[in-house]
Amino acid sequence: MTMSAGWYLRRLSRMGPREVGGRAGDAVRRRRWRSARPESPEVTGARFTAVLPAGTLAAVPPDAAKRLIAEADRLLAGHAEFFGVVRDDLADPDWWYDPKTGRRAPFGYAFDVPYRDEDAVGDIKQIWELSRHQYLTVLAAAYAVTGNERYAERVAEHLRRWWAGNAPLRGVHWISGIELGIRLLSWVWVRRLLDGWPGAAGLFEDNPVARHQIWHHQRWLAAFPSRGSSANNHVIAEAAGQFAAACAFGWFPDSARWRADALRSLERHLRANTFGSGLNRELATEYHGLVLELGLAALAEADAAEVPVPAPVRLTLLRMTDALAAVVDNRLRPPRQGDADDGHGLVLDGAGTDRWASLLATGDAVFGRLAWWPTVTGADVRTPLLAALIKPADLSVTRPASRPDHFADAGLTILRGPEEIWCRCDGGPHGFLSIAAHAHADALSVEVRHDGVDVLADPGTYCYHGQPEWRRYFRSTLGHNTLQLDGEDQSVSGGPFLWTRQARSRVLEASGVRWSAEHDGYQRSVHRRRVELIAADRELRVVDEVRGPRRAARLAFHLGPEITADLEGNRAVLTWTRDGEDRSAVLDLPGQLSWRAHRGETDPPLGWYSPGFGRKEPATTLVGTGFADGAEEFTTVLGFRG
Repeated sequence: MTMSAGWYLRRLSRMGPREVGGRAGDAVRRRRWRSARPESPEVTGARFTAVLPAGTLAAVPPDAAKRLIAEADRLLAGHAEFFGVVRDDLADPDWWYDPKTGRRAPFGYAFDVPYRDEDAVGDIKQIWELSRHQYLTVLAAAYAVTGNERYAERVAEHLRRWWAGNAPLRGVHWISGIELGIRLLSWVWVRRLLDGWPGAAGLFEDNPVARHQIWHHQRWLAAFPSRGSSANNHVIAEAAGQFAAACAFGWFPDSARWRADALRSLERHLRANTFGSGLNRELATEYHGLVLELGLAALAEADAAEVPVPAPVRLTLLRMTDALAAVVDNRLRPPRQGDADDGHGLVLDGAGTDRWASLLATGDAVFGRLAWWPTVTGADVRTPLLAALIKPADLSVTRPASRPDHFADAGLTILRGPEEIWCRCDGGPHGFLSIAAHAHADALSVEVRHDGVDVLADPGTYCYHGQPEWRRYFRSTLGHNTLQLDGEDQSVSGGPFLWTRQARSRVLEASGVRWSAEHDGYQRSVHRRRVELIAADRELRVVDEVRGPRRAARLAFHLGPEITADLEGNRAVLTWTRDGEDRSAVLDLPGQLSWRAHRGETDPPLGWYSPGFGRKEPATTLVGTGFADGAEEFTTVLGFRG
């Protein structure tokens, strides 16, 4: 996907004067750096002291170690999967190759690479993911747990190859700050986990090539921070990686300045990216997880290096942890709200480890669980390692006495009923900052689960670059469980990560069993929705009304991939299986609309569910068409059977 002149004008319109000035300075700096590539300063006596405390590895649970070793062995054999694409070339990977399209990113000055153009570069997410080096932290963790030097040797081999093949400012891996920040964090943990291997010092602190790379990564991050309307999760990854490296690899004349600047940025942007309730302001749940992982990793580095951390950093991470505990369902699954790209801040575990259970386990170890928190089952490698580095702190803060169900600042409400009925209602801001990059046009949408199974599902994200028709669909109003008027989205998109007009929502009522809200995304009309959970009847009632002139309407309900639907007229019988037991529900749909089931359609896309980035599968979507004129209500009733 290449960006048009119109896109650049729309993007510019969402910037303030300060951001425009900063980006102009960045452009001048990029031109200057094309011909000015300094050598890193000479370093003598470099040492790595940010090691794990003695006995830490003995706390790794056996089940978690088993998963880790199985994953590391797959990696040693050259096998991995990224975003739905299986790779068998990891024994000797091509760092610039995209296995999805078969294309290879061009070589040259980094800022000349057209990374948004899939025809020229390939799928940039596929190329970048491997070079976050999180598969190397898995191999390094396997060495730390087992002492088997095969894992350490593979890590060293791949790092040396990467450093040799990706000189500073050359090629696709020097374009995006989030990639540099996460890569630095991975290198810090690789060095920590390889401590005790005879070759560790020779790979890092005694290796001028490694020092050269680390210095250039930090110089880059200091020069090109994400700015203004782009200061979302990216700037936190940049600050966390810069801070971690400046603490653990503090060998350079600028290390103290980089460390102080990164900590200030981390404090500022953690607070800016987080509502007072603890939810992430991007209203994209996976980015809540990413930011929390990055923040905890940065806190671990601060405590390991005995660098004082401002109290708001710990308090923000505490609030984020409590908010996560509040919104998950009974199977510890959080909402599927907004964009999701399977991005992680720090990976030390094998496949099959529950990301959200791991974060809650870390929160318990670091901050302490509250009585209303859900029970966390399973075990992971990362929690005992982070907990060994993060020091206890006395936080003077009042935490929720009971489980919150309404987050007023985020406009998110959770209704909970018997037999583990869980319903998320969305009446919050469209997204974060002027571009709301990771938002979807999903105002007043609902998401309903029964015992962790998606019944009325948020379809997900699927892709970012290269497939614009799919990007549009998964972000669209029709792609969510809400009402569309005149075939338009509630908010107006100006590009794959840009909204030029954003619907404004407001919650009218919110309690544990009732919710109502409205939005103004449709000019001349207001869409209002009421949701009520009737526990005695195991029933969820959704009422939609439109105030304004008569308009064409489409009401969509997306079913989860495990749900089979038998639609007759305006009634759908839903069936599925959970833990070997047959389950069912009846969905009575508004009779004023004409209903049709869609599944796996491509022209245009409709009836899909994305279980993870780069993956999609057919799922049933029920769409009712007709007219809304303000004279009547559309009532939908979802009743769960015994």
